[in-house]
Amino acid sequence: MSLAWIVLVLSGMLEAVWATALDASKGLRRFRPSALFVVSLVASMAGLSFALEEIPVGTAYAVWVGIGAVLTAAWAMITRKDRATVLRVALLIGLIGCVVGLKAVS
Repeated sequence: MSLAWIVLVLSGMLEAVWATALDASKGLRRFRPSALFVVSLVASMAGLSFALEEIPVGTAYAVWVGIGAVLTAAWAMITRKDRATVLRVALLIGLIGCVVGLKAVS
């Protein structure tokens, strides 16, 4: 796996961090989650930008969003902010399969 792909995966993980921090910030009214949101957002975007120098935009963006979406949804289920159902978990597994598939064909 190239450095661009490693950075893209890490950036996708940071997308889940900033999405969760944004929720915890309560409309950017709480300082620490707001600060975490800003730092992780900037780092996530910088990583995506770096990855786009090697990976086509359609593939990179789909992978970045897919990783962020799966991790954000999984964290919400783990922390019981969202219901975990068999169908939701199955759909997230399908999304993971799509992300892996995009890497495989790239």
